[in-house]
Amino acid sequence: MRILVVEDDEKIASFIKKGLQEESYSVDATENGYEAIYMIETNHYDIVLLDLMIQGLSGMDVCKNIRAKNIAVPIIMLTARDELKDKVKGLDSGANDYLTKPFAFEELLARIRVKLRTNSTTSSTITIADLIIDTARREVKRASKKINLTAKEYALLEFLARNSKKLLTETIIKENLSDMTQESMSNIVNVYIYRLRNKIDKDYNLKLIHTVRGLGYMLSDENV
Repeated sequence: MRILVVEDDEKIASFIKKGLQEESYSVDATENGYEAIYMIETNHYDIVLLDLMIQGLSGMDVCKNIRAKNIAVPIIMLTARDELKDKVKGLDSGANDYLTKPFAFEELLARIRVKLRTNSTTSSTITIADLIIDTARREVKRASKKINLTAKEYALLEFLARNSKKLLTETIIKENLSDMTQESMSNIVNVYIYRLRNKIDKDYNLKLIHTVRGLGYMLSDENV
């Protein structure tokens, strides 16, 4: 799951981004309204957390602009304004939910889960051979055995699974798992693929994670 955080308070943005990454979400962030519109237009996000008071263009105008372009990504507005008229105005501009600052991070997570469930048109379970990924609970099992993954390992596995049987280059993986771009290692994708293989494939005859030499990686129950 990929989330865009639009917030110009550096401390708040950092706090939200870090917390979401610890929950296995892939997170991008910007403080500028115009940049937010560009990012939403050019990337796929599962949800947008949008502050009202941001640089360049207000959050209200960003929301109106996105809805005018028929982009249906769920938007949760984050703002210090707690008057009813402000909430109504935000919802009328196209937001799906409204959260007043200061807020408990657990409440933000709950709001996100609700919007993701509401917006989902498919099952929260991804099944590939005997691998089962419960994206709602972020639980992974293979042959009914629970597999414990770190946040980054899970994020990578879910991204591979959602694009099952598609060849994914390292560049595509890094672009969609934004926290990997912050790593100093040039071979960071290969490192996490190796870790995943040890947990997902090592003890099983059927290998699901495949390397297409010189091109990228693929999750598939078929030979590549």
